[in-house]
Amino acid sequence: MAGHPSDPSDPHPHVDVGAGRLEAFSDAVMAVIMTILALELRPPEDPTLASLADRLPGLLIYLLSFMFIAIYWNNHHHLLRATTRISGSVMWGNMFLLFWLSLIPVLTEWLREDPRAALPVTCFGVVALCAAIAYTVLVRAIVRVNGPSSLVGMAIASDRKGKISLVLYAVAVVAASVSVWVSYACFATVSVIWLVPDRRFVRAHDR
Repeated sequence: MAGHPSDPSDPHPHVDVGAGRLEAFSDAVMAVIMTILALELRPPEDPTLASLADRLPGLLIYLLSFMFIAIYWNNHHHLLRATTRISGSVMWGNMFLLFWLSLIPVLTEWLREDPRAALPVTCFGVVALCAAIAYTVLVRAIVRVNGPSSLVGMAIASDRKGKISLVLYAVAVVAASVSVWVSYACFATVSVIWLVPDRRFVRAHDR
C-alpha cells in the first residue's frame, strides 16, 4: 500500500500515516486546560453591582486566556486535519506546544491576583511568545514531512498572521515593564487577528 511505513518505495519510511490520535490527544489536553481556567473563576462575594465590578478584571483576564487557548485549538484542528503524515519530530513539536499552553492556567491565576503588576504580565507574554514559536516549529515539522506541495505546505506558504503574532508578543514582553496596558493591547490584537476566519486551508484545498 502506498504510503505505508514499511513500503520500500515510501520516501518517508519512518513516518506514520494519519494524525487522528495526535489530534485527539491534543484536543483532550486543551479541554483540560480550559476546564482548569473555568474552575479558577470565583463568583462575586455579594449580590451587588459593586461586588461584580470587583470581579470584572479577573473575568476579562479569564476571557483573554480562554480566547488564547480557543484560537490555538481552532488552528491546531485545521492544521492536523490537513496533515496526512506525522513523524517523531511532529509529535515532539506538538508536545512542545502543549507544554507552553499548559502553563496558561497558572499565569491566569497570577494575573488575576494583580492585573497591573509588570512581572506576571511579562511572564504571560513570554509564554505566549514561546507558544507561538512552538506552533511555528510544529508547522514547519509537518510541512517538512508532508512536503511543500502538500495541502499544509501550500496553505502555510504565506504565514503573515503567524509572523505578526510573534512580533506583537515580543513587543508585549518588552513593553510590560513600561506599561502593562500596551502588553494587554498586544494580546488583544493578536486575538482579534486570529478571530478573523483563516481560510488558507480551504483555499489550498480548492487549488
